Amino acid sequence: MRTPQGVRNWSVKHLEWLKRLTFERASQRIVFQEYLHTIHEVEDRMKRIEAQIHEEALQSEHATVIQALQTLRGVAEVTAVTLVAEIGQFYRFSNPRQLMSYAGLVPKEYSSGSNRWQGSITKTGNSQVRRSIVEVCWSYRHQPSLKGELLKRQEGQDPEAKRIAWKAQHRLHMKYHRISAKGKGGKGAVVAVVREWLGFIWAIGCTIENKQRSESNVA
Repeated sequence: MRTPQGVRNWSVKHLEWLKRLTFERASQRIVFQEYLHTIHEVEDRMKRIEAQIHEEALQSEHATVIQALQTLRGVAEVTAVTLVAEIGQFYRFSNPRQLMSYAGLVPKEYSSGSNRWQGSITKTGNSQVRRSIVEVCWSYRHQPSLKGELLKRQEGQDPEAKRIAWKAQHRLHMKYHRISAKGKGGKGAVVAVVREWLGFIWAIGCTIENKQRSESNVA
């Protein structure tokens, strides 16, 4: 039994079609209902998790940083929470390269005598951070713009964070296409963008954390 033509898997129409299915044998119907029930359970579990993530994004001690990171293109709430949960305090890294090393995004180095050359990224750092940001950085192949959900996420956010995020759009878009023009597009260009993108999230994270510490000292 195949999904009707033009109906995307797990869309609202697809789920409605599944509910209308009938089976000749009771055993088939029971098994199907169990599968469908399992899907609903997973969906409910995801909703509970997302609700908890949303609460963390708005009320935790890291909420201001989480909100500021969402001024960046491609960084919605779940990604911002993931980055903050994995990285912790941004200011503990003295410079962006330390954060790149933490994420396993610095190139391997080889040496022989007086010769030294660099290879692919080490992939020895935090894999969760690396996976999250690689997906984000694909969005920088598109022209810089402020619209839709990104514009909504930026409303009321720190002006300096928004300035850094806008600079990131222009610089990383240019970098992606400059590398692509040399015949190294696709994944190779994205990995190069990822390394520099980490510098921008480090800048935003440190900016917000330093402001919070200054306000705390004044109080």
